[in-house]
Amino acid sequence: MTPQERSQKAHELVAKGAVLLDVRTPEEFLQGHPEVARNIPVQVLAQRLSEVGPVGTSVVVYCAAGGRSAVAAELLRKGGFPDVFDLGSVKNW
Repeated sequence: MTPQERSQKAHELVAKGAVLLDVRTPEEFLQGHPEVARNIPVQVLAQRLSEVGPVGTSVVVYCAAGGRSAVAAELLRKGGFPDVFDLGSVKNW
């Protein structure tokens, strides 16, 4: 999937109600993020899954380069969020 295709799919999912989740640090988040994004750093995501939404909520997850979003996507799936789209880098938004 090209970055443009990833972006299009992420925008479509968020438009349909998916949560846009930024798993970067708060400092990175403050440097710039999509307006609708929520910030829960990957390091604390397992303890804060309830903040994502009810179990089963659709989620689009991203980070700076893609490594942390992949870890977060797996945490989300294990935590009861089967519909997770890993956008990879915030630059793909």
